[in-house]
Amino acid sequence: MDPLFDFTGKVALVTGGSRGLGYQMVKAFAERGCDVIIASRKLENCEAVAEECRALGVRAVALSAHVGRWDECTELVEKAWDAFGAVDILVNNAGMSPAQPSHEVTEKLFDSVVNLNFKGPFRIASLMAHRMAEGEGGCIINVSSSGSMMPLPRTIPYGSSKAALNAMSKSLAWEYAPKVRVNTLSPGAFRTDIVEAWPDKGRGPIPIPRGHAAEPEEIVTAALFLASPASVNVTGSIVRCDGGQH
Repeated sequence: MDPLFDFTGKVALVTGGSRGLGYQMVKAFAERGCDVIIASRKLENCEAVAEECRALGVRAVALSAHVGRWDECTELVEKAWDAFGAVDILVNNAGMSPAQPSHEVTEKLFDSVVNLNFKGPFRIASLMAHRMAEGEGGCIINVSSSGSMMPLPRTIPYGSSKAALNAMSKSLAWEYAPKVRVNTLSPGAFRTDIVEAWPDKGRGPIPIPRGHAAEPEEIVTAALFLASPASVNVTGSIVRCDGGQH
């Protein structure tokens, strides 16, 4: 295995790790020797992914948490750290993107989107960064969206909360440097389960240089790059994985 991408002895926590892009990242880390912690609201789904990872010969822990809730984020960090004694890689991947005309957005919906996409990732990343900085260091990947850098009618709370995540990553990168690297991974259109809401189910062409949406596993190389020594000089950056959209 290329030593730049050998994660043996490392521990990664991935929120929203039981499906979609999160699942692909968990599997990629485990295939390269990384012990993994899978977190989402549904424990049984996390445990199923954990079993897949254990079959690859690594340790895996499933944790249930609603990462839009401050106290559950605190508890998640404590449980994740206790599981293996340290966490080397954090991937803040959990999020939601409901589409609705802006004038119909309720306060409850607005708060749910912002809490899950920004408040929770802030709480988890700041606690993890503090522990990493006091220990052997580590890296944090905050999963944003191409929607944070473009007009996004009907999903404005989503795009705005992801833009906040971009800004947060830059500031955390400065605050916990030099032992902790913090970057944003910005996907574009991917054929995850969200394509069920698209008129063509994600099969048709889209107006970007690549011409079509990406498959979920195509997020892996960007995530591995940011989590590995290959990106030792990359922090406070936005790495776009969007088929050239921006």
